[in-house]
Amino acid sequence: MSERREQILEIVHRAIGPVDVAEVARAAGVHPNTARSHLDTLVTEGVLECATGVPAGRGRPRHTYRARPGQSRGTARRYRLLAEILLSHLALAGEDPAEEATAAGRAWGTYLAPRPAPARKVSSEAALTQLLAMLDDLDFAPEPVYTRPDGIDGIDRADGPDAVRLRHCPFLELADPHRDLVCRVHLGLMQGALAELKAPVSVMSLVPFEEPDACLAHLAAPGK
Repeated sequence: MSERREQILEIVHRAIGPVDVAEVARAAGVHPNTARSHLDTLVTEGVLECATGVPAGRGRPRHTYRARPGQSRGTARRYRLLAEILLSHLALAGEDPAEEATAAGRAWGTYLAPRPAPARKVSSEAALTQLLAMLDDLDFAPEPVYTRPDGIDGIDRADGPDAVRLRHCPFLELADPHRDLVCRVHLGLMQGALAELKAPVSVMSLVPFEEPDACLAHLAAPGK
């Protein structure tokens, strides 16, 4: 959001009641057309509401603007605080909070994974491609890891990767104080996605910072 638009949004939020274009323009020190453009954009974005008054004489009817109910000032959101509250509650609830976190991750992994067509078998390669795409969309910066020794370069790519490197944690600020829960959610996400794909491969473990700058999710056939 531009600085000018934030200023105009703040003016509307501070107003005692609905305000029109002229009032906003005076408060912001801008031309009414400039104020109207920003106000209409904020309405389009769903941040403000616009009401049209009854025409009084000639000319366009008066439009007034107000913040949508439930919109916090400046559209600020405190999602991190909400996540802290939920994680703290999870840590105190149940006999095995880590397993409950994994189960929650599995449920969401199942939801986020693309469901294969009925009776269609998904190869390990195809399943891992979709898993990497999902993790990339979630901003984990994933990449396959090949560690099996074979061939002249010491890597056997024919059998596929045996781990996934997660180079970025989108929840790092929460993972530091709640690593036992957040990392288990990550593990569950991957397990749930691969289970939904009915893949012949699964994530057996997730080791936080097994490498200096990355976590490793280790792969194996289910049941191994």
